[in-house]
Amino acid sequence: MVRFWMLGLAGAAAIGWSAAHSLAQDYPSKPVRFIVGFAPGGGTDTLARLAAKGLNETWGQAVVVENRPGADGSIATELTARAAADGYTILMISNAHTITPFQRKLGYDPIHDFAPVTLVASTPNLLLVHPSLPVHSVKELIALAKRRPGELSYASSGAGTSPYLAMELLKQMAGIDMVHVPYKGSAPAVLDLAGGHVQLMFGAISTVLPQVRANRLRAIAVSSTTRISAAPEVPTVAEAGLAGFEARTWYGVLAPAKTPADIVQKLYADIAAVLRRGEVASYLAKAGFDPVGNRPDEFLAIIRADMDKWGKVIRAAAASKGR
Repeated sequence: MVRFWMLGLAGAAAIGWSAAHSLAQDYPSKPVRFIVGFAPGGGTDTLARLAAKGLNETWGQAVVVENRPGADGSIATELTARAAADGYTILMISNAHTITPFQRKLGYDPIHDFAPVTLVASTPNLLLVHPSLPVHSVKELIALAKRRPGELSYASSGAGTSPYLAMELLKQMAGIDMVHVPYKGSAPAVLDLAGGHVQLMFGAISTVLPQVRANRLRAIAVSSTTRISAAPEVPTVAEAGLAGFEARTWYGVLAPAKTPADIVQKLYADIAAVLRRGEVASYLAKAGFDPVGNRPDEFLAIIRADMDKWGKVIRAAAASKGR
């Protein structure tokens, strides 16, 4: 009886594996919904559309990008968490995903409600000021902010995004106070900065470099530990005396938890292959992105590490406001 029961389990497992494998072989057999939690035009949206185009060419199947901005990306993220775990709903996130859990109550768990697929790309942020602001370096910005505490206003793509946390980290390390003005995505934030409605911001290179090249905005620093080839003339924040400062924005793909492992693996492999295409790699380099395409387990490790890093910054910010 025991032997029969064990054989039954083995048979059921084999049937289950076979069904999952067959499902992955047939996937996708209908359009795939690719959700983005931010407005069109920003880095998250740009990469989602690039990946969607590449997957469409690979699969011969439609991959439809759907923008659901709001609440620093968490509206779209919750929508994905509740979607069927069949591979036909995927989500492009930024590392806002690792920040919002410390800032608001969410209707999902950022780790357990998702199956990581791959980290698509990362990019450092440029520290930008409106040309009317009389600063040309981080040292001058810090000096001005200390003379005028609480008067300078800075934009971000949302209170739970990497550009916001980059500025929060700068404020903490420099000991300055400025007013935060959040937007529903990086594109509208950059437009308002260029229009002079706010005075400065951190922005992903892919989104802001055209405005810098057109002299609508002034770049005074980059948030990486070394200067970047896309803008080699721009010094790092660390060069201004804030040693160890680093704040990159990254973008990756998640699927709902319990999405079959074979489908997750196919998504990872096919997205990584898109990133290796010559024309895609060339576009990403010119736009200031560093393509990645790592394994799901590697992406999960990055999510966990980022939550640890930014959780500390957010708790320090909250403690500062409470004093």
